[in-house]
Amino acid sequence: MRIASNQYHATMNSALQAANEGLSHVMQQMASGQRVLKPSDDSIAALRLARLSREEAGLAQYRDNIGALQARLKTSEVMLDSIKEDLQSTRDLLVWAADGVNTPDDLNAMSGSLKTLHDSLLYLSNSKNAEGRYLFSGTVSDQPTVDAAYAFQGNTDTQRVAVGEAMSVEANVTLEDMAPFLKQLKDLSDQLAVPGTAASAVQPAVRAALNQLDLRLNSVAGKIGQLGGRQTILATMEDNHASVSLSNQQTGLALGQVNYGEAATRLNSYTLALQATQKAYAKVSGLSLFNAL
Repeated sequence: MRIASNQYHATMNSALQAANEGLSHVMQQMASGQRVLKPSDDSIAALRLARLSREEAGLAQYRDNIGALQARLKTSEVMLDSIKEDLQSTRDLLVWAADGVNTPDDLNAMSGSLKTLHDSLLYLSNSKNAEGRYLFSGTVSDQPTVDAAYAFQGNTDTQRVAVGEAMSVEANVTLEDMAPFLKQLKDLSDQLAVPGTAASAVQPAVRAALNQLDLRLNSVAGKIGQLGGRQTILATMEDNHASVSLSNQQTGLALGQVNYGEAATRLNSYTLALQATQKAYAKVSGLSLFNAL
């Protein structure tokens, strides 16, 4: 049977192209370490890898949210701890002021210390985060928690951050009850500062401030406990996400990582096939009808 030259050249070119493509593909697999370079390599594995990739992207976002939320909650906890310490110092001072044997000069001196604590509590109540947002104003974080008129400018709404599938954690606590208490401290400080003030005259106001202060101490301590509980939840969620992410990565390696032993065998096969085809092509191309004589 005779084979036309054009048909022969087309057949050999097709064989060379197929060998080159196979060689190039296996070299790309070995260079990248990935067995599945395109969906047609393994459609089922490619689909599973795509799903794993989407899940990993979601986990990465949740973990970013957790990291940012942990920093925010820690900042709020530090500020509340400072408020608690100032409230305790204020309580010690008020217990002293409630003593009926204090002289007017003693009460005048206490006024200065009480004003310092008041100013510190006001500053801490209006704490801001790194973005300049007020920590304790609810969702109205662009407004101060306590304004110059001792009014609460925020709200008691909560901000929630997604930290997992169908799960979110509250990102804030509010200090709506600090404004009237700070006004009470300011008025008491002014009363203690009046020259000649008798201890008996200020005792009702001091006792009233003490009662409110104990309520604020309990409230702040409770909010600190809430923040600690949320941080525990976040730490658990972070550990869970890390475990799932590690499992996904291991599954991805099992599905998509190239087997270098098998790839080396295929590389050798394609190389031999390419070399044999090239030699045969060169040999046959050099023949003519006269070689048969």
